[in-house]
Amino acid sequence: MADEASPQKAVKSGNRRSAARLAAVQALYQMDIAGTPIEEVLAEFETFRLGHELDGIKYRDADPAFFRDIVSGVVRSQLELDPAIHETLREGWPLARIDVTLRAILRSAAHELRSRKDVPPPVVISEYVDVAKAFFAGDEPRLVNGVLDALARKIRPAGAPAPRAAEG
Repeated sequence: MADEASPQKAVKSGNRRSAARLAAVQALYQMDIAGTPIEEVLAEFETFRLGHELDGIKYRDADPAFFRDIVSGVVRSQLELDPAIHETLREGWPLARIDVTLRAILRSAAHELRSRKDVPPPVVISEYVDVAKAFFAGDEPRLVNGVLDALARKIRPAGAPAPRAAEG
């Protein structure tokens, strides 16, 4: 996994939704690893990280409402999201076996595919593949692409064209 400064630099400059997606993945990671309650992690990110500098890292300016929607939506819908993600993984690779950061990426994207009808599936896929590239240099972005493509076809079958579209 890349160092903490790298993901901030990898986010598309000036795109507040891209920055919100990255921050949501980081917040979900923190909640999973440290057990930080949702209210605390939302307040921390909104007060000290989104658009701020912390410990020498300049966090991109993010859309706080979009950030909050992703994090809250994942927490609220995790019991529905996880089985859907699990079904798209290769046999023998349960979601619990997947890296914590990858789980946060997949859950965030699954929430968007399920709940954010204003965002086309190719945009969701492209954005979260980019988030995966910010954290991983190996095959993980391809895994994210494949899982999200399968999820998009299942969750929004009419609107699930090929992945890797431009940001909208």
